[in-house]
Amino acid sequence: MTVRILARVCAAVSVAAAAFVVPTAVADAAPCSDVDVSFARGTGEFPGLGITGRPFVDSLVTKLGGRSVGTYAVNYAADVTQASAGPGSRDLVAHLTSVAAACPSTQFVVGGYSQGATVVTNAVGLRTPSSFGGAVIPAEMADRVKAVVVFGNPLGLFGRTIESASPTYGPRARSFCNVGDPVCQIGSVNTVAHLTYALRGATDEGAAFAASRVG
Repeated sequence: MTVRILARVCAAVSVAAAAFVVPTAVADAAPCSDVDVSFARGTGEFPGLGITGRPFVDSLVTKLGGRSVGTYAVNYAADVTQASAGPGSRDLVAHLTSVAAACPSTQFVVGGYSQGATVVTNAVGLRTPSSFGGAVIPAEMADRVKAVVVFGNPLGLFGRTIESASPTYGPRARSFCNVGDPVCQIGSVNTVAHLTYALRGATDEGAAFAASRVG
């Protein structure tokens, strides 16, 4: 599937997603939390964690028990062209490196949904159509990124996942693609499948995976 076709699919999805999304202020916890969770929302969603990121983060905070958790909503346009995923990865990497420098004991969890999953894919060093404008997490802090969780990743349209394609992050990654999701499954047409990761339990399952990876 070409980038142009993907953009059309995501445009249709973003219209439907907007009906589910309410803008949410995202406040970081105090500096140097035990765990820092960054999430990149999907195409067309209002700034914030989004319809998939919010339930994922809420579930992860609960599963991390008494640990302090900082949250960060990646600041990027999430526009329908998909080209904003490159700048999105720059913002994500800038956040991670800033916190890592200030807080040497903080561990990181990174997640993304739809175009936000492409943001994460770029950041872990895998090439996508938007990666030329992006940034990659520095190798020296890779060990501090304990889990990478993505939902509806367009990388699936190329027959790949972060698990299969990244020697560094693959062992600590988990990708969710609902059956019928046209954004991550070749030949699929069910846009509802792309909108229901929280309703089908994937966000809770992803949070359990991430919590198990945090030392």
